[in-house]
Amino acid sequence: MKKHFSSILLAGILWGTTGVFRRLLDSIGLNTISVVFIRSLIALICFTVTLLIRDRNAFKIKLKDLWCFIGTGLVSFLLFTLCYFKAMTLMSLSTAAILLYSAPCFVILISIPCFHEKINAAKIIALVLAFAGCCLVSGIGSGENHLSALGILCGLGSGICYALYSIFSRFALNRGYSSLTINFYTSLLATLGALCLGGWQSLPECFSSSSAVLISVSTGIVTCFLPYMLYTYGLTGVENGKASIIASIEPVVATLMGILIFGESLSLMSLCGIVLVLSAIVITNLRTSKE
Repeated sequence: MKKHFSSILLAGILWGTTGVFRRLLDSIGLNTISVVFIRSLIALICFTVTLLIRDRNAFKIKLKDLWCFIGTGLVSFLLFTLCYFKAMTLMSLSTAAILLYSAPCFVILISIPCFHEKINAAKIIALVLAFAGCCLVSGIGSGENHLSALGILCGLGSGICYALYSIFSRFALNRGYSSLTINFYTSLLATLGALCLGGWQSLPECFSSSSAVLISVSTGIVTCFLPYMLYTYGLTGVENGKASIIASIEPVVATLMGILIFGESLSLMSLCGIVLVLSAIVITNLRTSKE
């Protein structure tokens, strides 16, 4: 159980670096859809090589289960990433992250009727602490962030789509598919979707210099291939709701990245928020270990 918990926690940490890579890709001239395309394409290549080496039978799926992968690939990956990256351009990294992390609420509410996951006091306390912590980390209410209606809609959209990844993945896991199979078809469909939306148009910028190539490849590996592999694996041993709470470490990491790299400010409120998020993760870990 601990290795599943650790996998999800590490996935959240890696996702927390997304904003840094997003802004680096902005600097070399990639638009949002091109970022999604190159990110999913690199992940697709990595998952393909992994399956070829480890288990070629994992490429096989049943046509009747295709909807699960359409859900993870087009809805939960492509649409989520488009919403999240757009939110990052309209507000600070930390504010975009807090709106993204309305996701645990949606995950828990959907998982109760779909998978009969139990709701208990520990889970509610952890959820409240995590969400309150994310709110404090973002600085909402302090007057330091400028929020727009479009930014809020994009942020909430990313939260809903992100929540659906856990739901669609759980359906696929319950049908006997491995985490690698899920991730391969997720990245495949996301890549095809981004390609159809014109993701190839800014592709030449990825090869404009050696640093551009390094940034592009690193983005796909660090923010897509590794975290999605770790998170989906973690779902094989942890409930959806708990997994979402554990992964709420992401806005904490996003905030720290913003401070260390982009000089964004850290207030006492944000510091208190970080403590609350970490407390929620500890509570979830203790409960998971006990079970």
